[in-house]
Amino acid sequence: MHVVNVRQLKSNPSTALREARDDMVIVMNRDKPDAMLIGFEQLMGVADLVHVRQAMAVSLFKNRLVSVGSAAKIADESLAAMLTRLARLGLPVVDYDDQTLAQEVARAAAWVKPALRAATSAPAQN
Repeated sequence: MHVVNVRQLKSNPSTALREARDDMVIVMNRDKPDAMLIGFEQLMGVADLVHVRQAMAVSLFKNRLVSVGSAAKIADESLAAMLTRLARLGLPVVDYDDQTLAQEVARAAAWVKPALRAATSAPAQN
């Protein structure tokens, strides 16, 4: 087990992260244990690591700490799978106000229109 204090963690976080790959790192704050760092490699023995990663990803996304793409990476799954998971949980993947939503819909419609026109005007191939 490695021990670092908050000042050491702030000045050189990469050292603590590197140590956490092999062993637990305890972060001390005013001579009291305050946090523990554990690398994902350490968790490989956990029976339900897949679900731990999924729950962590959903929680971080829900609290707006990571994007949906980052959440998918944390959960070690595709973006489509993460979007499906969030939808099943009833979590919105976008959070626009009315004006921004209207702008996004208009942009999408403008982007889709030329493709639809081209698809409908192309001669049918046999």
